[in-house]
Amino acid sequence: MRDRLWAVPFGVHRIEATTPDGRTATSHLVIAPDHIRGPESRAWGLLVQLYSLLSHRSWGMGDLGDLAELATWAGRVHGAGFVQVNPLHAAVPGTPTDPSPYRPSSRRFPDPVHLRVEAIPEYTALSADVRPHLDGLLRRAAELRGPVLSGEALIDRDAVWELKREALERLCAVPLPPGRQAAYEDFTAAHGQALTDHATWAALTERHGPHWSEWPAPLTDPRSRQTAAARTELAARVDFHRRLAWYTDTQLAEAQRAAREAGMAVGLVHDLAVGVHPDGSDAWSQQDVFAAGMSVGAPPDAFNALGQDWGLPPWRPDRLAESGYAPYRGLLRSLLRNAGALRIDHVMGLFRLWWVPVGAPPTDGTYVHYDAEAMLAVLALEAHRADAVVIGEDLGTVEPGVRETLQRHGVLGTSVLWFERDWDGTGLPLPAEAWRASCVATATTHDLPSTASRLTGDHVRLRHRLGLLTRPLAEEEAEEAAATATWLTVLDGLGLMGAAPGGHLPGAAPDEEAAVLAVHRFLLRTPARMIGVWLPDGTGDRRPQNLPGTWDQYPNWRLPVADAQGHPVTLEQLTASPRVARLLRTVATEDQTPAPMVRTAPPDARPV
Repeated sequence: MRDRLWAVPFGVHRIEATTPDGRTATSHLVIAPDHIRGPESRAWGLLVQLYSLLSHRSWGMGDLGDLAELATWAGRVHGAGFVQVNPLHAAVPGTPTDPSPYRPSSRRFPDPVHLRVEAIPEYTALSADVRPHLDGLLRRAAELRGPVLSGEALIDRDAVWELKREALERLCAVPLPPGRQAAYEDFTAAHGQALTDHATWAALTERHGPHWSEWPAPLTDPRSRQTAAARTELAARVDFHRRLAWYTDTQLAEAQRAAREAGMAVGLVHDLAVGVHPDGSDAWSQQDVFAAGMSVGAPPDAFNALGQDWGLPPWRPDRLAESGYAPYRGLLRSLLRNAGALRIDHVMGLFRLWWVPVGAPPTDGTYVHYDAEAMLAVLALEAHRADAVVIGEDLGTVEPGVRETLQRHGVLGTSVLWFERDWDGTGLPLPAEAWRASCVATATTHDLPSTASRLTGDHVRLRHRLGLLTRPLAEEEAEEAAATATWLTVLDGLGLMGAAPGGHLPGAAPDEEAAVLAVHRFLLRTPARMIGVWLPDGTGDRRPQNLPGTWDQYPNWRLPVADAQGHPVTLEQLTASPRVARLLRTVATEDQTPAPMVRTAPPDARPV
């Protein structure tokens, strides 16, 4: 029987069985590769929050044009193999909108706020009477960008979108030439009902507000006659939002093409958030798959005795199975079409999620399990079709057996230097050779202090200023200093400190840059398949992009990349920075012991 099954092409097949007395039953059969391929050789790359990467052409926040430029420079000049970005999912409209990229409206469609407006071909076809208006918008964008780059203002996503939307309204009024019209129609056909639903939701928010649960009752049902009538009435607005999705998808494809043409083996690494906003597009259009009245969170643990409620409605495992995992397949296919790899935030969610009844404390929640083998099979199928690598963020508390299962399926894990210790023994830093190979090794993440901040203790003082410490400052500082000193002793003992431009000599107290370089030299000694360099570590930035446990106390998701003094650093300045060059040159030239790779891609098969 197994031999016969393997003769079935890769895909999701609908199986129907009929009994002799005429009864029938149906199910779905997923035929997928056993293993997701990894990089053919060890790759290193950059980790960056795209909004924080401003150039002199940005409209107040980083955009897809900046991403293409960064990838081209990093690949051609330094030999980087990938650039990993934050989720670029569509956000929920409103003022102010939620700035977190991890609580989106839709995970399937990207946000047009990331567009480089001037790079859209219709921009050059604007009529003479319209162009002065667009020129005025460019001047206003410069006025918005200036204070951010001078350090006088934070990134204001809402203000950026207000300007870009006005410009895009003008561009979408320009008729498409025949070739681009055909490409647009191909895109809309490929995404079908899902794109129509997303565009309909966006059009309805313009009329009825961003909270669909407060819309007139018939419109809360995406399949009602009234919703169909509203879609017809708002056809022009629906088409506008479809076109924005196409524009954004096109520029994502161009950024990935630029990365690969620059020599990157992987290219762009997109990020999949763990869930969606309850008032967003996905939650409206897929109500049959989401669990009503439930929210995803985390149980109480040593770090948070009250548990956590993330405010994200979970998928129902039974409805996913009944649909042949169609929403999940569509989501993965959309994200992987313009990516060389996909990072899955909280990858443990493929196995189980902590469900919390809406309005109840997280302590009243419970774990709900998913069919992990089916979820991983669908993931392997779509990764195979896209020829993509998959990375799972598996930090924190992980159920026994999960990491082993992920590794068996070829999903790379995430290992952060400061957390890699011999927790079952001495508690000391884990030797480089003892690290797992099937991971992306990094010094930090967007939710953690930058390397410079950790080395200097700035992150402890920041949390003290915000009233987030549970112990006296001196006690916290002493503990952090001891942990850092332990790592520095290990790095120095391995001869990784070297000499740095700041003047460090062997045996002397290390300067900050020397220690940052040593940390990355250590990562290169591990067998990790991928090495990630947090881009702000190159500039000495000491500010975290996100400080968990805060909301309005700290400007989460609104900070541009900056130097050690907190002065914003533009993309142009970053690529010319001697300090950035020293870090990237260290990673590129000192990786003399790349981990042996085994390509485990299955044979080609006809997709179904």
